Amino acid sequence: MQSLKGRDLLTLGELTPEELHAVLERAAAQKRMRATAKHPPQPTGRSAALIFMKPSMRTRVSFELACVDLGIHPVVLGPGDAFSRNETIHDTVKVLERYVDAIVIRTFAQADVEEVARHASVPVVNALTDDYHPCQVLADLLTIVEHKGALSGLRLAYVGDGNNMANTLMLGGALAGMDVVVASPEGFEPKQRFVDDAVGLAERYGTGAAVSVVRSPEAAVEGADVVVTDTWASMGQEAEHDARVAAFAGYTVTPELMARAKPDAIFMHCLPAHRGEEVVDEVIDSAQSVVFDEAENRLHAQRAWLSLVL
Repeated sequence: MQSLKGRDLLTLGELTPEELHAVLERAAAQKRMRATAKHPPQPTGRSAALIFMKPSMRTRVSFELACVDLGIHPVVLGPGDAFSRNETIHDTVKVLERYVDAIVIRTFAQADVEEVARHASVPVVNALTDDYHPCQVLADLLTIVEHKGALSGLRLAYVGDGNNMANTLMLGGALAGMDVVVASPEGFEPKQRFVDDAVGLAERYGTGAAVSVVRSPEAAVEGADVVVTDTWASMGQEAEHDARVAAFAGYTVTPELMARAKPDAIFMHCLPAHRGEEVVDEVIDSAQSVVFDEAENRLHAQRAWLSLVL
């Protein structure tokens, strides 16, 4: 765990399998402790900047509470507060690092998060970019462990847009020894470089994970232990909504599609869900759905990460 002190979390692919499991173990332990805590957390004198260039309910609430649980003061900044008035990323970061002990940023371009990390002397956490969503996938893996007992050897099927969630689930699966199959329509599959990165991780660490991209949702879900989907039009793609709905016809997770997975398969979605589009009520509200466990675990996964890097 000492290897994580002071580290950045930019993609999830910068972790080793051992470090990934250390984070998940810390998250599970802290979750148990929080459930039985009788005393309020004590202030540590530390603080974290939470920068939201993209709005979010789950990310903001979970990170603020994670900080409070650790005795860290959260300072929330919006688009008008950070990187405003044409100030460079370099200058903004060099000021912030004089005030805070960590920088958490949710924004559009992955290059911006990487530039923040390049200039910062404090740990930087990617709370979502257009390319990666590492905090969400840490929470997803924690949820899978809770319901399946382990990660290695499981088959995870992701059905839908080859977006930041697909990219990061491939990395997480590669580190954890899970087979990940992504089913996307032509033109919406993950870019090959993200697939190659995940395959490279599995090979480097010998986890035995397989990563593949297919067209057929049915083929992807066949025999799956975990079925995952996400919205077809992410934040910033609202103008493409109608065209995307047409392109993703046949990719809705329905009871019929879930029936191809294992009988004890779980369904996951990072939320918010567009019910009737990527998933129907009969699935997201079913006994197989663990979406609210998954949402809660954002808090526990992010608190674990902050506690380890600080």
